[in-house]
Amino acid sequence: MFLQFDDFDWDRGNRAKCQKHGLSTALIESLFARPLAIVPSEADSREESRFCAVGQTGNGRRVFLVFTLRRKGDRQLIRPISARYMHKKEVESYEKENPGV
Repeated sequence: MFLQFDDFDWDRGNRAKCQKHGLSTALIESLFARPLAIVPSEADSREESRFCAVGQTGNGRRVFLVFTLRRKGDRQLIRPISARYMHKKEVESYEKENPGV
């Protein structure tokens, strides 16, 4: 999935939820500068589509991220909803199902 966006949409709510799992806003934003596997979430909210992504940090740790896209005026924003480091078994399963990714 090719994703075009202008910026990120952060507030206290989504920032705190991501930081609770040990990920800073800067780290989450940096995921979008690298290749990401993005798929539509099967658990969409009623108001907006959600996406799940698996990315990798600069030091090689895999991250699972849920986000949505929001428009503010003429700008397309990524609004992270939740992010966390993946567990070892999740990484192994993901790599087995997606060789070379």
